[in-house]
Amino acid sequence: MIHELAARAGVSSRTLRHYDHIGLVAPTRVGANGYRYYGPDAVVRLQRVLLMRRLGMGLSAIARVLSEEVDQERELAAHVAELEAERDRVDRRIRAVRHTLEALRSGAEPHMDVMLDGFNDRFEDEVVARWGEKAFRASHDWWHGKSLAEQRAWKREVDDLVAAWVDTHRSGAGPASERARAMAARHVEWLSGIPGTPTAEGDRERSIAMVRGLGDLYADDPAFTDTYDGPEGAAFVRDALHEYARTAM
Repeated sequence: MIHELAARAGVSSRTLRHYDHIGLVAPTRVGANGYRYYGPDAVVRLQRVLLMRRLGMGLSAIARVLSEEVDQERELAAHVAELEAERDRVDRRIRAVRHTLEALRSGAEPHMDVMLDGFNDRFEDEVVARWGEKAFRASHDWWHGKSLAEQRAWKREVDDLVAAWVDTHRSGAGPASERARAMAARHVEWLSGIPGTPTAEGDRERSIAMVRGLGDLYADDPAFTDTYDGPEGAAFVRDALHEYARTAM
């Protein structure tokens, strides 16, 4: 009956009557005494409506979706995917807030760039486009699974790697020199420590493509050209990685 369904669904009886009035969720039958009874199909439809409301859809939009769909099972599967994506977004926010809280408790600066945003969140679209959602998700989860201290240690390792690249470029070494080759090997080894990357998984062809692609990214993206001591330094890193990928991988 309507009162029982309303209680279980967390809505009011008035809401259910309104949904019936506008054609969203009709009772399966109405008894002679005027009581409204809802069978399994009506409950499934109500679930659909509540899910879409949680996703921010208006009632008119929900009515349009329900009127146009032809495969209820497929649509329910799509809702599951949407809810899982929303769960992932909430989990990421929880991890970010926990790290902020940990930073505050430890007396650290709570808005450090990499510490809170994640090492590749800002480049999610780039990572997914080049190497797939699986690579992004594995590396993202690996990063957010670290404690603040572990993230700091990893960030220091990255800073040391970048500083060594800059020093190598300023020394006048060429991209094909032994020193540049050693730096490229160190860079690839560093990549191998990040879960989800082709280098970590031992995929040779995709590893070569990734190393070359990263080299291009370092030289083309202003955020990285500044990191590697300007356009010439970033181009040097790119050329050294390309040469290493061509001759040593």
